[in-house]
Amino acid sequence: MFSLLKTDDQSAARLGSLQTPHGEIKTPIFMPVGTVGSVKAVYHRDLINEVKAQIILGNTYHLYLRPGTNILNQAGGLHKFMNWDLPILTDSGGYQVFSLAENRKITEEGVKFSSHIDGSKHLFSPEKSMEIQRNIGADIIMAFDECPPYPSDFHYAKNSMEITHRWLNRCIDFLNQNDPLYGFNQMLFPIVQGSTYDDLRKQSAEFVASKNCIGNAIGGLSVGEPAEDMYKNTELVCNILPKDKPRYLMGVGTPWNILECIALGVDMFDCVMPTRNGRNGQLFTSEGVINIKNKKWENDFSPIDPNGVAFVDSQYSKAYLRHLVVSGEILGPMIASLHNLSFYLWLVDEARKKIADGTFVSWKKDMIIKTSRKL
Repeated sequence: MFSLLKTDDQSAARLGSLQTPHGEIKTPIFMPVGTVGSVKAVYHRDLINEVKAQIILGNTYHLYLRPGTNILNQAGGLHKFMNWDLPILTDSGGYQVFSLAENRKITEEGVKFSSHIDGSKHLFSPEKSMEIQRNIGADIIMAFDECPPYPSDFHYAKNSMEITHRWLNRCIDFLNQNDPLYGFNQMLFPIVQGSTYDDLRKQSAEFVASKNCIGNAIGGLSVGEPAEDMYKNTELVCNILPKDKPRYLMGVGTPWNILECIALGVDMFDCVMPTRNGRNGQLFTSEGVINIKNKKWENDFSPIDPNGVAFVDSQYSKAYLRHLVVSGEILGPMIASLHNLSFYLWLVDEARKKIADGTFVSWKKDMIIKTSRKL
């Protein structure tokens, strides 16, 4: 399923290929987030032709509430429902439940929560999460976990990790006892937890690795902890997880976070940042971060990115995009989202090239300086 093609000589960066039922994913890769079966403000054709997305995410919690598993099942799964022929990954619903702290209760059975839509009561158990993801029909599905908040005391983080491990066993049992619905095998990724405690992270990574799943994920980071803690825990876990399986760091992050974590051995990333921040006027470029609302761009008729990393960079100027955004014109967030996603996919594509030719580390250092400065 996963082929490790090359490891960088000066870092733990890896070049790989993950074969899925809906096509190949070249790693390292960034995955645009398509929460409810759409990447906000971006046409499918642009995701494929301009962004060059290889895989997108769906959200188990949101798709369960709307349109519901019955509709998705009748459609033949999310791929057919949204007319998307490339790979899809679905999260387990655990992070959304984590974010509903005031409206949920965690027990050994699972998590009882109130819908953010209408207040109706629901239960997510490991079995229910797997059942929903069976109906969604994603290529890669995530084990149900609890994502502890930051900061968490050691006792809470330990209990959270242990229940995540027990839930993982139940997820695996359910999948072994229930066949997939749409004629292809789904890939289960367990999730390493343990907050920012080294011994818990080590214990969790060893437990997850023992399950010998097709790939593995690192959760519970990028939830407010300092970047140094994120990097430290990512490195610790990557040194334990098997080298011959893909590693997915969930919810990360900024371009510089991604580059640093590629160097630590991570293969897969996702984050809402390129689209969410784009809709609010923040643009990521190969030369730095732009707040397009600032008046300094009012009469700047140069391309959005001087290096033309996105198709839209040759079509629209900073001045025009600023005009659209400050005027509340919906085309503004669409262009900004398309640019940011294209930039993220360009960045990981460049990383793959640099790993292949042996210049990744020096390139990474230069790109972190450039991409993280404010313009």
